[in-house]
Parts: sequence; C-alpha cells; structure tokens
Amino acid sequence: MLFTPLKVGAITLSNRILMAPLTRARSDLAHMPNDLMAQYYAQRASAGLIVTECTMIAPNTSAFITEPGIYSPEQVLAWKKITDAVHAKGGKIVMQIWHAGRAAHPLLNHGAENVAPSAVAIGGDIQTPSGKVAHAVPHALTTAEISELVHTFAEAAKHAVAAGFDGVEVHGANGYLIDQFLRDGANRRSDTYGGTMENRARFLFEVLTAVSAAIGSDRVGLRLSPLNSFNSMIDSDPIGLTEFLAKRLNDFNLAYLHLMRADFLQQQTGDVMTVARAHYKGVLIGNMGYNSDEAQAAMLDKKLDAVAFGTSFLANPDLPERIQAKAALNEPDQATFYSPGAKGYTDYPRLLAA
Repeated sequence: MLFTPLKVGAITLSNRILMAPLTRARSDLAHMPNDLMAQYYAQRASAGLIVTECTMIAPNTSAFITEPGIYSPEQVLAWKKITDAVHAKGGKIVMQIWHAGRAAHPLLNHGAENVAPSAVAIGGDIQTPSGKVAHAVPHALTTAEISELVHTFAEAAKHAVAAGFDGVEVHGANGYLIDQFLRDGANRRSDTYGGTMENRARFLFEVLTAVSAAIGSDRVGLRLSPLNSFNSMIDSDPIGLTEFLAKRLNDFNLAYLHLMRADFLQQQTGDVMTVARAHYKGVLIGNMGYNSDEAQAAMLDKKLDAVAFGTSFLANPDLPERIQAKAALNEPDQATFYSPGAKGYTDYPRLLAA
C-alpha cells in the first residue's frame, strides 16, 4: 500500500509516503526563500507529496524569526526556483499557508501587535532577537479584520500557485490562528465566531471557501490537530470537535484532510483518527509517530489513505527508498532543527548506490 499511487484531488501521488510540514528556519530576516531550501526540498522529491514548512501569508506575522513568506513578488519568484527543483526530480509539492495569530510577537514584527480570536496570551516565553520574553497578549480581531484575513489566505493561495506549487495546505493546527478559533480554550468570543462549534469553525470554513474559489478545492488540503496542546491549546471536547469538522468538511471537496493523531506534550489523549475516518469521506492522511510498518497496516485496514512522516524525512532525504529497501534510518540531529546553514539540513547521507 505504501507504494501504491494515490489521487488527492487534482494531484496524483506516486506513493503514500508524504513529507509532513517541518519548520526549519533557513530563510533570512526578510523571510525570503533561498537556494539552500531548493536543495533541501529537491533532495526529498521521492516523497509522494512534500508539504512545505509553515509559510507566512502576510508581513509582520512571524513566530520563528526566519520562516519563509509568500506575500511579495520577490518571494513568489524565489519559491519558483524551489518548485522547479522539486518538479525536475518528479516530485509533487504543496505550500502550507499559515498565520501565526497569537504565536507571533511584536519583537519579531517591527512592533506590530499579534492577533487572535480573543485577548488571551500563550503561556510561557518565546525566542526573540532580544532573547526569551513572555508571549504577548494579542489583539482580539474585529469581524472586519477577520474578513480581511480570509482574503489574505486566498491571495496567498494564488501566490503559491503562481510560484509553481501543486496546491496548498491550509494550516489549521498546532495553536496557530485558525486553530485558535477552533478550540474553546483559546476562543472566548461571544459573537458569530465564538461559542458553538459551528461559530468557532466559521473562520476556517470561510478560509476554505475563499481559498477553494481562488485555486480550486481539488488543490486544497487542510491540517488539523484536535488533541495537540502545543502553544497552550486545549479544547473541552476534542473528539466531538473532530466529528463535527469531519462531517462538515465533506462539503468542501478538498484534496485531503491531514490529521495529527496525538499531543506533542501528552496532556490530552483520545482516538481522533477513528472518528475522522468514520465521518470524513475524502482522502485522510495520518501524522505523528507512525513507522512504516504501522503506516502500512493502517492503510491495509482502510484506517488511512496515506501517512505523513516528519523527523524521519528530515533526517532521511531518501526515506521512501530506505523503507522499500528495509534499510536503517539516519537519526535526526535535534540541535540543528532550527539553526542556520547546511549542517543538519542538506547533509544527511543517502543510501549508498548498489
């Protein structure tokens, strides 16, 4: 099953071993993609589908200092070099379009305030050029500002297609803006964007509608993490939220739903994959902690249609080939996950040629 082709909307994948989005912080302070990133992604072109790292849809929304953006003509041209490099090796690649919401910080964004559904800060601190500081209390978005952000997501999707991407993945996970609206621990609103699941999902649905209108729903994927407590996220009913979203997402005819099955910090537990499979009728991609044997078994049991691998793809540019050969995997070097330069980025060894 791992090496069976799969059609995800308008995109046909050669295998079901996908590369999950991985923040690597190799852009510059202007959030410009570069040639090193082109090498990195092209090295991993044997993935059935590459999902890029989270990419800023607007200026002054940084959460990682040197993550890339997709809001300027110069960024579009720079990304075009990357998509061309991946396509030249026969790969498929989509851009994960992203707004950090309250996870951004004024010290990373020329003093621009961070925003969120509600004026509730993330706990703990954030790394800035001035060192670690407490997360900032965000500005609670007005309904007019929400409408502007929906438009911004759609424009980012258009820019991604102009840059040669095969589609986009809307980032609705891990405590960033869309996820902040979805979960009641971060969304304390009392208007039409807060309270009930329907209201909390309104922003997501508006974004999906706008992005689908911009580039076609068959080139749009969505990533969700109903259990993940990263960035101080919590929900009173993550299983119920998963069921609600899985049912409603059938209306959008998306390329795929990409679901994170667990919690980075292990504060919340539950089986969201079974619930999603029971109610979502489209392509379902699982993520978090799968090995190749578990992934194969899950697909044979029709629990999933594909699996996205994260750190194993980070450390093994030829992961599909290694899985097929039952070869040992390189161990990822966590010290270089977010450091600048080629070390721990483009220098992981490939299998020796036979």
